[in-house]
Amino acid sequence: MSQTDVTGSHKSQAAALIVIFSGVVAALQIGKLPPALPALSQSLNLSLMQSGFLLSLVQLAGMSLALVVGLSADGLGLRRSMLTGLVVLGVASAMGALAESVTALMAWRAVEGFGFLWVTLPAPGLIRKLVNAQQVRKLLGYWGAYMPAGTALTLLVGPLWLPALGWQTWWCLFAVLSWAMALVLWRVVPPDAEATVPETLASPALALASSGALRVAWPQRLRETLTAPGPWLVALCFAMYSGQWLAVVGFLPSIYTQAGLSGATLGVLTAFAAAVNMGGNMASGRLLQRGLHPSLLLGMGFMAMALGSFVAFSEWTVSAPWLRYLGVLLFSSFGGLVPGTLFSLSVRLAPHERNVSTTVGWMQQGSAAGQFAGPPAVAWLASLVGGWQWTWMATGLCCVGGCLLSVLIAQALNVQKESV
Repeated sequence: MSQTDVTGSHKSQAAALIVIFSGVVAALQIGKLPPALPALSQSLNLSLMQSGFLLSLVQLAGMSLALVVGLSADGLGLRRSMLTGLVVLGVASAMGALAESVTALMAWRAVEGFGFLWVTLPAPGLIRKLVNAQQVRKLLGYWGAYMPAGTALTLLVGPLWLPALGWQTWWCLFAVLSWAMALVLWRVVPPDAEATVPETLASPALALASSGALRVAWPQRLRETLTAPGPWLVALCFAMYSGQWLAVVGFLPSIYTQAGLSGATLGVLTAFAAAVNMGGNMASGRLLQRGLHPSLLLGMGFMAMALGSFVAFSEWTVSAPWLRYLGVLLFSSFGGLVPGTLFSLSVRLAPHERNVSTTVGWMQQGSAAGQFAGPPAVAWLASLVGGWQWTWMATGLCCVGGCLLSVLIAQALNVQKESV
């Protein structure tokens, strides 16, 4: 490998890391709400159900347009899409800071969902274009941690920022961060026509498939994706994971505030609960490289989430708060095995190389559907029974569904292996 290729490889890795950091900034927009819920409840008189819909409303765009964005991302330009998304996130956050009613805040929250989609959907495809085949799996594992990273940062800083400066400045902060990240992405990541690995580093098969994707009309790629079992399995599995994770972690600040915690203690506990999810994401990539079967990792993740949720919310542990917190850590950390594994599976279970972006889009649509339905469902259950003690039942049902889907994924991988 020549010195020019090495230099190009380093620049491509740096650009890929900027793409990942852009995802973290987008995730900040999702994560900024949970620590602000107590303040918003006082300022705008939010009900518990309204809080649940605010948590999930940002996923409305993902539910409706993720497949479309994934399908058209290559044609529109992956870098251009991410830049647009970051700018939109900044505008929506700035306008949300001016909201004087729950309705206005929800409307701008929905717009944030569109910006979030434009940033996060093209990112895996752009990473694949920027780095060689040996680096893709590791960097996609890092990419899988963008959501818990953003959530953890907001949960850590929010309880310190919000009492002192208010939720409006909190919204303005993330508007500025989004615009700043757009500037960095624009400067560091090469234009779409140039965002390709040097020929000596790229896989010839990948180059051929990429050029072939441009020759296949989008209706055919859409049909190929939606008639194959793989994209449906990863999308449904992501829905089983994402809905319960956002419901549990999203309501942690409210749960702990009701328990009498506040300030730095609240921030550290909730942020750490979200941060340990990153460890599971990164571990999944390493474990897959060592040969562990993806369906085994999925099963481990869902079973640990079921056990952790039971320990965290069951009435049997009501007198042991630290045991409950350990249950939350178990739920979040081992749950991180699920998204990291699914991002890898989305590449393997796509019906063709040209369908990878569309498959990721469909998987993101399943994730968005889970995040849209999960928090309101858990909030409704808590309102119905007068507390959070039956939350483990709702999350447990999601875990059962996830385990069943992991078995079907194993069968799909076996069929794929036999057909090769």
